[in-house]
Amino acid sequence: MSERHTALRSMHDLGLAAWFGGSLMGALGVNGAAARISDSTQRLPVASAGWSRWTPVNAAAIGAHLAGAVGELAAESPRVFSQRGVGKVSAVKTALTIGALAVTGYSRLLGMRLEKAGNPPVQGTTEPNYQTPSDVASCQRQMKLLQWAVPALTGALVVVTSYMGEQQKPGQVFRGMMGRAGGFMSAPSTIGKLAAMGTANRQRRMAMAG
Repeated sequence: MSERHTALRSMHDLGLAAWFGGSLMGALGVNGAAARISDSTQRLPVASAGWSRWTPVNAAAIGAHLAGAVGELAAESPRVFSQRGVGKVSAVKTALTIGALAVTGYSRLLGMRLEKAGNPPVQGTTEPNYQTPSDVASCQRQMKLLQWAVPALTGALVVVTSYMGEQQKPGQVFRGMMGRAGGFMSAPSTIGKLAAMGTANRQRRMAMAG
């Protein structure tokens, strides 16, 4: 197994950085700036235009991240099975990735609906006012939550990735492999103890019955 996977790690890290940073900047910058436009009917179109321009870049970033993540998982698969704790963290990372993908996809779907809404008067990109149509207001209320869910999930992925990097230190690898080997070695003795306890219980019941 090669010790260097620079291309895969670069794709993984740069893609994740753009995914996290773009979602956070969009929630704070694009949506925040659009809310300050004096004409309430132009706030939503301006924000939608900004998000539309970012969408292809975001899609490319997510694709690069996923390609790097899959490649790294394949390259590091021996450690997943041999080093204790790596499998659990990999499962957590996979769950976070699926959640981030789902939220990102649904957010984009809501964004497309808002783009098609025209120029309704709104308080902000994710805040309706008393003149906002009910269907638009419903999408906005959902977007208000989802705009923070994406950076939260991708930020958690950054943290988990950092932790997995710590697991690759020689000392962590050694202890993890020893822990996994110890678990395998203790399994037969544990089974033997359970079998002995079962035999003793049966003998005790037979003695009491006699």
